Amino acid sequence: MCRILYVRAESQFQIAHLLQAFAELSRDSREFQGHGWGCAWRDASGWHQYHDIRPIWEDDLNQFGETHLLLVHARSAFRDEGIAVENNMPFSDGESVFVFNGELRGVRIKSEGRIGAEKIYNYIRRFDKGDIYAATDKAVEIIKKRSSYVRAMNIILSDGEQSCLSTSYSEDPEYFQMYQKRDRDLHLVCSRPFAGEAGWSRIDNNTTIKL
Repeated sequence: MCRILYVRAESQFQIAHLLQAFAELSRDSREFQGHGWGCAWRDASGWHQYHDIRPIWEDDLNQFGETHLLLVHARSAFRDEGIAVENNMPFSDGESVFVFNGELRGVRIKSEGRIGAEKIYNYIRRFDKGDIYAATDKAVEIIKKRSSYVRAMNIILSDGEQSCLSTSYSEDPEYFQMYQKRDRDLHLVCSRPFAGEAGWSRIDNNTTIKL
């Protein structure tokens, strides 16, 4: 399954440094995370996005500048299917940005999208009345009830002002558990702690939290 990263700070930070740490994490993952990658970052003019079909560790990560808000996704395509750059996250409607990691079986929801993650994003958007935390929390609970099995469902959603994480898994916590770290001005949330870095803490299973 995929790897995801969220970084926020009051001041600007260099994107490349954090992408490099995330690229190493993705490259060294026990499952292949090389079916393309993408990132979204925000400045005064709004969201900007980048997607590439190459593995993140093979791309030029020094091409990015600074931001105060960053979401990143390295893809491990389910059953090695649908490997196309348009299926790479983050997904965005221009207002919000979405990344997903997990696997659901027997999902019974009506929602548009090329792949399951995009259908989940569009389903959450139905409930968004200006509070993405409430929308995510409500949608996730419905999706759980309408799925035959949730192996894992980790979601990060941000509209630039509000951000939230929803994390759920039924097995393999070593792989699916989410982690966070506060390092001076930075707040990081990631699928795994960065190699060699102390200060990361586990995020409880079956929780939706504001970031």
